Amino acid sequence: MHKTLIVTNDFPPRPGGIQAFLHNMALRLDPERFVVYASTWKRSPEGVEATAAFDAEQPFTVVRDRTTMLLPTPGATRRAVGLLREHGCTSVWFGAAAPLGLMAPALRRAGAERLVATTHGHEAGWAQLPAARQLLRRIGESTDTITYLGEYTRSRIASALTPEAASRMVQLPPGVDEETFHPGSGGDVVRARLGLTDRPVVVCVSRLVPRKGQDTLILAMPRILAKEPEAVLLIVGGGPYEQDLRKLAYDTGVADAVRFTGAVPWSELPAHYGTGDVFAMPCRTRRGGLDVEGLGIVYLEASATGLPVVAGDSGGAPDAVLDGETGWVVRGDLPDDSADRIITLLGDPELRRHMGERGRRWVEERWRWDLLAEGLKELL
Repeated sequence: MHKTLIVTNDFPPRPGGIQAFLHNMALRLDPERFVVYASTWKRSPEGVEATAAFDAEQPFTVVRDRTTMLLPTPGATRRAVGLLREHGCTSVWFGAAAPLGLMAPALRRAGAERLVATTHGHEAGWAQLPAARQLLRRIGESTDTITYLGEYTRSRIASALTPEAASRMVQLPPGVDEETFHPGSGGDVVRARLGLTDRPVVVCVSRLVPRKGQDTLILAMPRILAKEPEAVLLIVGGGPYEQDLRKLAYDTGVADAVRFTGAVPWSELPAHYGTGDVFAMPCRTRRGGLDVEGLGIVYLEASATGLPVVAGDSGGAPDAVLDGETGWVVRGDLPDDSADRIITLLGDPELRRHMGERGRRWVEERWRWDLLAEGLKELL
């Protein structure tokens, strides 16, 4: 039986977009035909317990390295080789090409016939740094395929590869569970719980970090409130930027119109998307291009929920929006751009409905997990 070893530092219960990507793909592969080798989420007793409970619920085998950050060290590479041989795996999928793809030559010598390395946003940043470019080049030369999210990340990563390796790149973006994210996901219940039933809601679901642009939305709120006095910005998620954002809302004079939910369990995310009349996340590129949005799956989850979206212009985020059809792409560093588009949408229920329905159809046609998982199976 053909079996695959998945080598990844990014796997639940550690939260994040790459983690969700890999887990969703894994759930759609034959559980008898692959093994996951991953890092441990947290070394605390609570973290170890949560990881063990998660692993026990999976239909496939998960082997954890003791470290919280899996790197291509000699020890980790030896263990990956051991798992490849122990389980009779003939293919390897690196959940993130950089840096774990550097294990590829050793796994090839151990018998791996197919080696696939998936790239996300951070590899596009690596491609701009001389030393990191050389590592990406080595990964491209020693794997059979490097996958990419969209044209933005492809063009930048390809510039670091040999022409031959670049020619073997294949698109493999994350998908959306259209049965979980849908227009009847329970938003009315969350609205009622938060006291927002009759108010226009702009919702942003994301980690609270500067790149995502929650600060831009807060700075846009005075202009939005001038047109829509009852509007509220619902910021869903947790992260290190929360206190700065709360202070910004206070200093801007809009604290009463900005609500923070904190971290929300994954099972409750669809309902939180459903609270919105508009979804907005005006992400922006930072640190000279090193901090960039790889794709922005949140836009597609919002579209699946039937919402029009306002997306930032960072990296591959525009790939997740049909500009003018499912929403709009704006300058992530200009609050007025976001404000203008949000005001237009809040004032036009028919436009919101039309864009939301178009976004839902697009997800069903292009972004379903089952379609994308078939592509991965072919690569492996």
